[in-house]
Amino acid sequence: MTDNDNKTGNTGGGPEAGNANAMWGGRFAASPAALMEAINASIGFDRRLADQDIRGSLAHSDMLAAQGVITNADRDAIHAGLARVKGEIDAGTFAFKTALEDIHMNVEQRLKEIAGEPAGRLHTARSRNDQVAVDVRLWVREAHDRAIAQISGLMRALVVQAERHSGTVMPGFTHLQSAQPVTFGHHLLAYVEMLGRDRGRFSDSRRRLNESPLGAAALAGTSFPIDRHATAKALGFDGPTRNSLDSVSDRDFILEYLSAASICALHLSRFAEEIVLWMTAQFGFVRLSDRWTTGSSIMPQKKNPDAAELVRGKTGRVYGALVALLTVMKGLPLTYSKDMQEDKEQLFDAADTLELVLAATTGMVQDLEAVPERMAGAAGAGFSTATDLADWLVRKLNMPFRDAHHVTGRLVAEAERRGVGLEDLPIDAFQSVEAGITSDIYAVLGVQNSVRSRTSFGGTAPDQVAAQVAWWKARL
Repeated sequence: MTDNDNKTGNTGGGPEAGNANAMWGGRFAASPAALMEAINASIGFDRRLADQDIRGSLAHSDMLAAQGVITNADRDAIHAGLARVKGEIDAGTFAFKTALEDIHMNVEQRLKEIAGEPAGRLHTARSRNDQVAVDVRLWVREAHDRAIAQISGLMRALVVQAERHSGTVMPGFTHLQSAQPVTFGHHLLAYVEMLGRDRGRFSDSRRRLNESPLGAAALAGTSFPIDRHATAKALGFDGPTRNSLDSVSDRDFILEYLSAASICALHLSRFAEEIVLWMTAQFGFVRLSDRWTTGSSIMPQKKNPDAAELVRGKTGRVYGALVALLTVMKGLPLTYSKDMQEDKEQLFDAADTLELVLAATTGMVQDLEAVPERMAGAAGAGFSTATDLADWLVRKLNMPFRDAHHVTGRLVAEAERRGVGLEDLPIDAFQSVEAGITSDIYAVLGVQNSVRSRTSFGGTAPDQVAAQVAWWKARL
């Protein structure tokens, strides 16, 4: 070992210690302590839980005083101090400190500076494990409420447009090929149905999460005579959780939120993709104003549906949050592990993203201007009333549907050979394939006739669309 090696070894930091911990490089080059502080601290993101943390502490200190665990004077000092802390946070003057790790210790330390000794009694019968569990539950509950409200607003915007266009004919697609004529209102109501299920998922998840883990302490409960029912009621929960181990280790309520958010984001992405398609020159079905589009830096004729594209693109962020947290939780034994700190960044980003894309989609729906003439022109393309012809053969000639399907296919081929639509074939062309066809056939071949005939419950007939609009308006 050289003299230089000896000198390096005497630092106690290994052979790299004298080289500013080069193995870590960059911002972590100072020391292992700096690296540990950086990986351990969560205050950079969990400061968003400040309001929930203070609410939980107010309820907890109220209960402790009511149970005689702390004095009323201590409770009053704690409440006054927490009010001051909240005021500083709201005003943006609170000094968050990374060295204090998280929002809980930052609030507690400042409370101690303000209130003195009573602040030290606040944490009686409580752990950071149940403290963070209740804080996050409160935050996620509010995120559920925001999502439900935003989804309802988007549904209302879609219903307004659907009512306006209950009779506006457009092509319906399968495989992105023209299939049968539908109405634009009917198409929009399909998304109302999807969003209705999304809203239901958030509502179901909210009901399940509405139990308070506060009082579970670190993992085993506490020997102090606390009243968990009182704190649960004070914080708006239906009651306390029933198992202290599960109380501090459960993150299902976040996973359920992220699952519902992912499905909702999927639906918004599908609608966004439709807007992108509909706005192309090839479709030309809708227009959006400059509020939701951008131009090209070199092509002055272009109007790019950037808002819709970003709604579509941001879906991956929500999916990623769900997969990340599922991966974090899958290998954790009971109860709390520090891995669970990784839940918050994923949650906050996904919630922010969902709320942003819901707002943007609602704005686009309200701004959307249909181009009925382009829709109607495309609705009859691709022999989209062929099924109506087959149905007529079944109804009028009592033909088995498979035979009617074959006859219709031959007539489509004849119309294609002549370069005309089915409605433009002369009657003798129909009768050359099936002698029983009469001129009554023309009554079902136009796109307007086609959509009016789809009167089954939930069908695309304008009367059916109007009925569904009325049903949703009553519920929204």
